Amino acid sequence: MPEGPTKPPTAAGRGGRARGASRAPRPARLSLTRPRPPSRFCEVGWLVDADKAGLIYGPPRALGRRPDRQESLEAPANPKSVTRCPALNDLDARTFEIPCPVDLSLRLAQDDKGQLRVVPTAEGQGSVNRQHLSQMVFLLQRERWRDPRYPVIQVVAPYRFIADEEVWLNQLPPYDHWRETPWPGLLIGGRFPIDVWPRSLMWALEWRDVSKPLEIRRGEPWFYLRFETRDPARPLRLVEAEMTEELRRHCRALDGVTNYVGQTFQLFAEARARRPARLLTRAERPNRRP
Repeated sequence: MPEGPTKPPTAAGRGGRARGASRAPRPARLSLTRPRPPSRFCEVGWLVDADKAGLIYGPPRALGRRPDRQESLEAPANPKSVTRCPALNDLDARTFEIPCPVDLSLRLAQDDKGQLRVVPTAEGQGSVNRQHLSQMVFLLQRERWRDPRYPVIQVVAPYRFIADEEVWLNQLPPYDHWRETPWPGLLIGGRFPIDVWPRSLMWALEWRDVSKPLEIRRGEPWFYLRFETRDPARPLRLVEAEMTEELRRHCRALDGVTNYVGQTFQLFAEARARRPARLLTRAERPNRRP
């Protein structure tokens, strides 16, 4: 087919831009004020909120970093060994244990009026004197027990956990610790969102066998913690947090609400609306590594 007459080259054909053509959009300049992308880690803060003797409460520690676990990992093992199981190692890395702060040697006894009391097993047993034991260990009223046959005691555990994104805390029994003398009951766990409800924890035991004592040594696993995030595969990082004035005001608003209302989960929406933009501030320590 014969070619038609050739047209003179336009400015656009000579490398210019045809009239009426729009310019290509220029890339927007990077703004220093635009929000930073989310961190690869989900950061959870922890602190001990105690007026006295706060040094007795040790930091949370990952199960995978326990000395006995490290020794088993360093030893040569079959690739199919339990210590090489990625599912187990990932679970251990995401599970944290809280060590018991004191030696507890307790039993249940009846007083002259037939009322149950929590008392030391014998004079001089345990590391807490009687005066401070009554400020640390409480026997719940019978109407608050799960079962009228089994008393429930609570021990103060003044840990608070904080997050600035949606994170749920799960408090669990220390299932991976072998005890020569088992506890005489069951640990009562719990679950709540720490980004809106960073309440102080409690250790609660449902005393199933009242004829047996409760024996816990300082440093033994007291309870476990596991954290739920929106992305289950996202790694978690625990950091020591600072009790800022904003965090203190938020904690004061939620502490003790169970004395006035029930079903505190209904208050989560209100707590979310009232919480400051930032709750988690890392604690500054002179000897902290960079």
